[in-house]
Amino acid sequence: MYTDRIELYRKIEALRKSKLLVYITGDRPGLETQIHPEILDYFIDHLDKIGKQEKISLFLYTRGGNTLAAWSLVNLIRQFCEDFEVIIPSKAQSAGTLISIGANCIVMTKQATLGPIDPSLNSPLCPQNPMSPQNPQIRIPVSVESIKGFFQFAQNDLKITDEENLKDILINLSNQVHPLVLGDIYRSRTQIQMLAKKLLSKQIKEEEKTEKIIAFLCSDSGSHDYTIYRREAKNELGLNIEKPDDCLYSIIKQTMDNIKSELELNIPYDPNVLLGVNQTVDYNCRRSLIESLEFGTHVFVSEGTLVKNTHNIPQMPQLPPIQQTIINDQRKFEGWKTEKRQITENI
Repeated sequence: MYTDRIELYRKIEALRKSKLLVYITGDRPGLETQIHPEILDYFIDHLDKIGKQEKISLFLYTRGGNTLAAWSLVNLIRQFCEDFEVIIPSKAQSAGTLISIGANCIVMTKQATLGPIDPSLNSPLCPQNPMSPQNPQIRIPVSVESIKGFFQFAQNDLKITDEENLKDILINLSNQVHPLVLGDIYRSRTQIQMLAKKLLSKQIKEEEKTEKIIAFLCSDSGSHDYTIYRREAKNELGLNIEKPDDCLYSIIKQTMDNIKSELELNIPYDPNVLLGVNQTVDYNCRRSLIESLEFGTHVFVSEGTLVKNTHNIPQMPQLPPIQQTIINDQRKFEGWKTEKRQITENI
């Protein structure tokens, strides 16, 4: 819990000579969360308490999320400091990488990873997921680079260059993916390159080097799942990467292990396991955190009741009925809560 981490946060601040913000988007299987624009109001609460500082460190763990929220978060934090750094204990992928390249310095542990920033579009107009026909609300995110790769495959590998044939390919694609989605994909690809260039300006000054980094993060890595470890980030991409010494590494790891335990990041969310032999059970799942010593904790939670219902499905007269069990998730609350305020005048 937060109280267990207070001393760890103090130690990080002392070692980094900075004020610490912590942002965790949980990736517990079945309860994944992402960077979202709604976080900005909560960060303002913390930053107003912290006030203007020479240096602010962001302890970041995320699989990604909304691109513009990442861009806005970096710019918001920079309103309160001259020197902004990101501390990555493990994952800072996709939009998390976008946040990281906007820092003056990135502190990466040996297990920390960055990743490509090519965006995926997720909207109600995206194609329905054929694996979930019972839930038409579930959509397949459309990757910018997947669309680009589709046309490159047609032109480079299949050698389709005739304009009429390429037009037919585009028409067929637009029958599968809504034209407005295709338009948004083109716009988002241009936008991510522009945002990355602006964010990198605090860390990389050479134009050629900047273009190389953006090209790799946006497309040349080949896959959105590509992982970039500390050595590649520093030696090949040329990012301003710092390796923590043994003392700092130990504190970062203790902090992340404590958070993992609280959010149960290594335990898949399974309603059957929560219910066990019971017919009903109340649950409270903690999914994301925003923390600081000055303000305390904002936590994103899901609360509700799981109810197990068993029905008999009739069969042919000579056969016994089949029992079917359905678990109903009666979600009572889902959102951010303020849990604790920690005043630190005497620290």
